[in-house]
Amino acid sequence: MVKSLLISTYDIQGGAARAAYRLNKGLRNIGVDSKLLAANKLTDDETVIAPQTPLSKGITKLKPTLDTLPLKFFRYRHTSPYSIQWLGDAVPAKVAQIQPDIINLHWVNFGYLQIESISRLGKSIVWTLHDMWAFTGGCHYSFDCERYTNSCGACPQLQSNTNKDLSHWVWQRKQKAWRNLNLTIVTPSDWLAKCARSSSLLKDKRIEVIPNGIDTDKYKPINKSIARSILGLPKDKRFILFGAVNASSDGRKGFHLLEAVLQNLSQTDWADNTELIIFGASKSRNSPKLGFKSHYLGKLNDDISLALVYAAADVFVAPSIQENLANTVMESLSCGTPCVAFNIGGMPDMIENLKNGYLAKPFEVEDLARGIAWVLEGEERFQKLSYCARQKVEREFTQTIQAQNYLNLFNNILSTTNYVNTKDKLQVKNQM
Repeated sequence: MVKSLLISTYDIQGGAARAAYRLNKGLRNIGVDSKLLAANKLTDDETVIAPQTPLSKGITKLKPTLDTLPLKFFRYRHTSPYSIQWLGDAVPAKVAQIQPDIINLHWVNFGYLQIESISRLGKSIVWTLHDMWAFTGGCHYSFDCERYTNSCGACPQLQSNTNKDLSHWVWQRKQKAWRNLNLTIVTPSDWLAKCARSSSLLKDKRIEVIPNGIDTDKYKPINKSIARSILGLPKDKRFILFGAVNASSDGRKGFHLLEAVLQNLSQTDWADNTELIIFGASKSRNSPKLGFKSHYLGKLNDDISLALVYAAADVFVAPSIQENLANTVMESLSCGTPCVAFNIGGMPDMIENLKNGYLAKPFEVEDLARGIAWVLEGEERFQKLSYCARQKVEREFTQTIQAQNYLNLFNNILSTTNYVNTKDKLQVKNQM
């Protein structure tokens, strides 16, 4: 039996963490001895290993702040997440205690795992990328910058004009630490695989595409009237749904574009019978006027609440300007709710245009508005879209399919590694 260890900063907080946690459960369901090592644990799952002492928990809370201290020298930098990973850690020692056969890294930022520690883990490593950080000089999404194809430096997000700046230093540390590492890269989307293959840091590594998986027994179609009744929503309205971690404050999620889209739609006949649901953000005094009555549900972390919200909606909108393989889109499709998004990143991996949703031309708000209206305007069409949405997930994105693909990869890597090790030992013996 393969003994795998997944490593993630969080167990269920954020999309990347939820994807890692789901994979851990999926692997265990098919007989793999899998555990998840995390810095922060929110579940009571015994297979999740996290710091227990007050001191270790206190250090864990401080690390995200400490990791960003060098950024103070860049007063005009963008507010997008930027990870330097310069703090020491005890992860290699913990891994040595657990003694897994193979390690599967996930999102390990916010000061959790030092760049140099990855080369000290001492095992075959599969690294599942949830963003671009592994091959950049510190940013998690590069937007229009392609300096990661060279050696970073003069970083636009740092507002730096110096080639040998912080981003170049981080890039150099990665190059030095990971040069001879037995590392296999997994990306959930074709888009991220293409980016990784073009990067200077990972272009020579083995890169595989394995989409994230989802528990289709938890995320499934639910009677719309029942879902709305439980959530206290009117049954005679059409509902547009938008949600993400920091839904309204993270610029990459495209809330500013959604505002323009909704203002566009509010000038049409849809304004009379359509309302908006937002999760991942709470209503505040400064919440913008969106042209529709809005229901802010705040942060939702449990699967039951999320599945109810998806089922209650008529269409889910993901206006992201850069995205890997959005959990929210997969969750929505699994619940039978069609999705509308820009044709960017991993969106076309999940949304089949005019079959289970609508792919708009990148950043054209008029086309995104057109897509929302197209989904909403026809009951018979909606039923077909809903059916195809669920079928797409059952065909390609179940937890079992994902877990089996990972197990096949783990076995392939381990058998290759064992073959090489045996061959090396025989060569040494013959030379004696």
